[in-house]
Parts: sequence; C-alpha cells; structure tokens
Amino acid sequence: MDIAQRFQENPLLKPADLKPCIEGMEIACLLNPGVFRWKGKIGLLLRVAERPRQQDGKISFPVFDERGEIKVLTFDKDDPELDASDPRVILYRGQNYLTTMSYLRPVFSADGIHFAEDEAVRPLYGKGELESFGIEDCRVATIGDTYYLTYSAVSPVAVGVGLITTRDWQTFDRRGMIFPPHNKDCALFEETIGGMYYAFHRPSSPELGGNYIWLAQSPDGVHWGQHRCVATTRPGCWDEARVGAGGPPIRTPEGWLEIYHGATKEHRYCLGALLLDLQDPSKVLARSAEPIMEPLMPYEQAGFFGNVVFSNGHYVDGDTIYLYYGASDEVICGARLSIEQILQTLR
Repeated sequence: MDIAQRFQENPLLKPADLKPCIEGMEIACLLNPGVFRWKGKIGLLLRVAERPRQQDGKISFPVFDERGEIKVLTFDKDDPELDASDPRVILYRGQNYLTTMSYLRPVFSADGIHFAEDEAVRPLYGKGELESFGIEDCRVATIGDTYYLTYSAVSPVAVGVGLITTRDWQTFDRRGMIFPPHNKDCALFEETIGGMYYAFHRPSSPELGGNYIWLAQSPDGVHWGQHRCVATTRPGCWDEARVGAGGPPIRTPEGWLEIYHGATKEHRYCLGALLLDLQDPSKVLARSAEPIMEPLMPYEQAGFFGNVVFSNGHYVDGDTIYLYYGASDEVICGARLSIEQILQTLR
C-alpha cells in the first residue's frame, strides 16, 4: 500500500546535473541525502559516488592511500580471481573493494524542488584510514543550534558510524567513530528524552542475529550505551532480509514516528514506519505490516542498482512530511507523506 505522493518533478537531481569534484573522475550515482534547514533554505547533504571513466575490458575504482591521496586501482574483467557480479562491491584475491568512492556534497533550495550548490559550503570527504573507501549515507539531526552528521565510515577493515558536528557549515568538528564496526544507518533523535540523547543504529551479525534496528542512549551525543534491539527482520515479509533507520524520528502525539527501510532477499528496498513510546522509545507501539512506499516508478526500478527507494532525511511542515530519497541508487527524488495517514495505517 504505497501512500507516498511523489513530486511531479522527479527525479530532482541526476548525476549529469553536477560536475565531479575529484579530478579525473565521473559521477556514477547520487544517493540518499540527509536533510536540514539553513538560512531559510532546504539543504540536502548528498552522497555522491565517483569513479574513473571505465575502459572496455577493465574495471577501475578509486581509494585513498596511506597518505590520504586518491589512487586508482585497475583490474581486468576477465581475471579469474575477480568477482564483479555486484555493481557496488567487487572481490579480488579475498579483498573487498567499492566500485566508487563516496563523499558528502551539500545543495540548497528555496522551494524544495530546484537545488543548487553554494560555493561557501564545501563537500566533506573521508579522512584517515577508517574512511579510506569514503563516507556514505549521512543523516543530519538538528539539535539546538548544532547539526549532527552521522554517516557510514568505510574502509577495507569494516564499516562503522562516524560523527561530524557543525553550527555554521563552515567549520566542522570530526568526532571520530561513535559506533564500531560493523554498523551503519545511525539516526539521532532531534531532542533529548529525560536529559539523554537517543539514536537508532544498525549493527550486523552474519553468524548470529541479523541486520536489525537497535536503540542507544548517550549523555553527550558522543559516548553511547544501553543498547537495545527494537526491530528485527520478518521472514516472508517486505523487510525479511535487512532493516535500518531512515532520518531522525518525528514526534507525534501518539509516539515517535520513524520511517525505516526494509529489503527482501532479492534486494528490493521499500519504506515502512515504526511508532515508539514518547518517554521510552525502546517500546515499539506499532509497525507497518505493508510498505508505505515501494519502488513503483521507472526511475525507482531501473538504475545503478534497481528496485530501491531509500531515505535518510525529511523535513516536516504541519501534517506533511517532505521526504527526500534515493531511487535505484542513482537519482534523488522527493515525495510527500501525511503523518495522520501513516498513523492510520499503524492503528
């Protein structure tokens, strides 16, 4: 039951709409933006994935070296030791590599439809050995006068959650990895509860358990504990293989409303909703039986990695959620959702 009202202007942004920031690269895809307000405008913090222009019979991709400089690795596609069956990740001699390098790139809009860059706000790149494959899928939580950027820090050893804070989008405080590997999909609540910060995160365990949504709390937004699992995958359902939090949860009179993503074993990504207790968000009051949004449009079904709708952020105006999402791991789109309509599906 898809209840999303997609923007008629979709896709809002395509790879061809931006110029590469890394010399010698091309933009392969735009993905999953964090959303924030700044100086009266709507900001999207895009995940931009770049790679070298590909040559016939070869596969090339960038990585940061030990000096923090970008180098390009190239393999023959017919090399028997190369597994390039997944367009996102390749395996060569027991080592995984990403086929693109991602960084975070801000764009702004006065109307929420037409976005452009601001030369005063520069992109954010990976830094250090734990971000040597790039930084991805940033959520932006606005708490007081501070923006909290939680993102996936990717390296050859694993994926963890990094934190950057800023107040002006000019100076940035890198707080390091706040959730250790393997972890991602971290969304902070935009207000404290009982004096504590709260966040969703998604640790992964291939041997025991699975890709589930967890809740943690913190006295300062940096040091986290009291971890509790709040949502698991459901066999035979639209979220049977993995689940993860989207943007910051939304306070409603009935509870915290969290829009989350779920995927099937065939990697079809949809969106659903969780409703959590206002005073104790570890208590799940309701959960979507069916998706509230699924890949139905051509631009959601075909692309760099098809059959995907994936959201990291939104802003709220009255009853309306203005949701920004990545479609098919390639283009950026927008949709409107009614809070009351979502709650009605959960009752």
